[in-house]
Amino acid sequence: MIIPVRCFSCGKVVGDLWERYLELLDQGVADGDAMDQLGCRRYCCRRMIMTHVDLIEKLLRYNTAEKDRASAMV
Repeated sequence: MIIPVRCFSCGKVVGDLWERYLELLDQGVADGDAMDQLGCRRYCCRRMIMTHVDLIEKLLRYNTAEKDRASAMV
């Protein structure tokens, strides 16, 4: 869904690293090197970023309230 703001284990702020992490991956930087460049050295914080799956765009396609409103107008 949405990247958590803080690491679940240590509490370090990791939410601001997500966009920069994706940009580095698009530039062809390896996962570990991208984490090092972002200053993310703890394995718990690395886990938070590397295992995150961004599903918010997929979920927005299934807005049931919007579908109900559209079918009510027909």
